[in-house]
Amino acid sequence: MSAELHFDERGLIPAIVQDRLTGELRMVAWMNQEALARTIDTGKATFYSRSRQTLWQKGESSGNHLVVHEIVADCDADVLLLLCEPAGPSCHTQRPGCFFRYLRDGALHDEPLHAVPFLQRLEREIAARRHATSAKSYTKSLLEGGAPKIGMKLREEASELAVAIEGESDERVVSEAADLVYHLLVGLALRDVPWRDVMAELSRRFGTSGHVEKARRQ
Repeated sequence: MSAELHFDERGLIPAIVQDRLTGELRMVAWMNQEALARTIDTGKATFYSRSRQTLWQKGESSGNHLVVHEIVADCDADVLLLLCEPAGPSCHTQRPGCFFRYLRDGALHDEPLHAVPFLQRLEREIAARRHATSAKSYTKSLLEGGAPKIGMKLREEASELAVAIEGESDERVVSEAADLVYHLLVGLALRDVPWRDVMAELSRRFGTSGHVEKARRQ
């Protein structure tokens, strides 16, 4: 099973945990062959503690499990990537992820928010604009306008993207697609629907014919 993997002289291999839907890096831990085997058998991430010299399953006491969907090795087969469905925070500090200590000017600075991919960062920024004044924030003015105003902008941007796809430049397609995605995120923020839920629904549909999916809805 792990004969081709390159464990180090201690019999360990680093494992990077990534949210399978958003791409967010959650944590890094170590595995030995037994931890890897148990992860595969149970479907829940199990690691090896170097300090305690024992196996530990993430969430065994807290309930914050990491359900493993795929395990991928890097090109040298000496690092593992675990694509997981996280249940609750992954960091022992109770933050969602462990990466929140930013290196600036040669020193580490703990920030309130952990590092996330850009789309989640944009989602955060839109949520933060709820507290801005509408005179200074276009996003705030949309949220104050509610579903009618956001719906109008979504229809407008979707129409402009359709026109661009039909016969305008690639640059116009990119620009109009960005406008549509932004207004989509604002609409989701209005309803307090996380972008991750949208990705989860797309994941649920993955591998299913579009015709079959539409028939199910009917």
